[in-house]
Amino acid sequence: MKHAPLNRKRKTKDPCPECGLHKNLCICELIPSLTFATKVCLIIHKKELKRTTNTGRLAIKSLTNSEIRIRGGEDRQVLDLSDLLVPTYRTFLFYPSDDAVELDRDLVEQSPLPIQLIVPDGNWRQASKVYTRHTELKDVPKVKISTTNSSIQHLRAEHSAEGMATLQAIAQALQVIEGPQAVEPLMKLYEAKLRNTLIGRGQIQASAGSIPSEKAR
Repeated sequence: MKHAPLNRKRKTKDPCPECGLHKNLCICELIPSLTFATKVCLIIHKKELKRTTNTGRLAIKSLTNSEIRIRGGEDRQVLDLSDLLVPTYRTFLFYPSDDAVELDRDLVEQSPLPIQLIVPDGNWRQASKVYTRHTELKDVPKVKISTTNSSIQHLRAEHSAEGMATLQAIAQALQVIEGPQAVEPLMKLYEAKLRNTLIGRGQIQASAGSIPSEKAR
């Protein structure tokens, strides 16, 4: 998914390496372990891995049938994704290009094969390069979710009414493919990430029960 940065009031110091939040605001205890037939493969730029507002990593940590591929390594070698194109999965590129079709139940039910979602993650420029530069994916059908994002607050500025954080978008996609049981734990995790990020920025006040307790961690 694609993001643009919001102006931040504070920079996270010594963040948790797992959830990216300040350790006093850590939400790792809320990361679920979910197993679905659908496979999610996150294609992320190396620079995006360092960003504390990234939510794609949380999706991968939550989904047992998932993996991550990293672009932009120091060796400058082009990442080859051709090994993802296997006949055991029906593969889609989750990217809102002009030729992308809506990910809905009619599309899902066209084949009994499990679905693999290749998900570009990073800012607009980084995500678009997965779409334009990886020629091995040129014949992979593109899908999108056109649901309007009604959230008032965001981790980063969104470029369209449908713009979502990566974790939000993956949750919406899995809700379509796997059913409603997929969306609740992922959205609970996203909402905790958003809330505690805003607390860390000083944009909202912490309320009772909003931060996992030391005992729970």
